[in-house]
Amino acid sequence: MIQWVKTASVYLHRDPVDFRKAINGLAVIVSEHMELSLLDSAIFVFCNKRRDQLKVLYWDQTGFTLWQKRLEKDKFKWPRKHSAATITLTHEQWLRLLRGFDITKLNPHNTIRFSDVS
Repeated sequence: MIQWVKTASVYLHRDPVDFRKAINGLAVIVSEHMELSLLDSAIFVFCNKRRDQLKVLYWDQTGFTLWQKRLEKDKFKWPRKHSAATITLTHEQWLRLLRGFDITKLNPHNTIRFSDVS
C-alpha cells in the first residue's frame, strides 16, 4: 500500500475529469484551473463522472507520479455540491475518502487552545 506523506497538502478537483487524461492533461488542470503549483509537496485528486475511479497526481522530487484507484461495486462519496471548485483536505479526510466515507458529513471536534491551565 502507498504511504501518503502526512505533510503533503491534498487538493480535490470538484468537477469530474475525462479519465483519458494522463499526467500532462491533469497537470494543465492543476496549473490553469486550480491555479496551484505542480511542484509543491501536494497531492492532486481527480474523479471521473461515474465516481468509481480516482486519479492522483503528485511530484515526488524525481518526476510526476500518477496513481489510479477503481472501485468494482461502489462509488466514491465525492463532494460534488461543494461551493469551491478546489477543495483542500486534511490527511485524515483524504484517508477517509479513500476508504469510502462521506467527508462532508464527518466533522471533528473543534480544536481548543489554552494559554494557561488553572
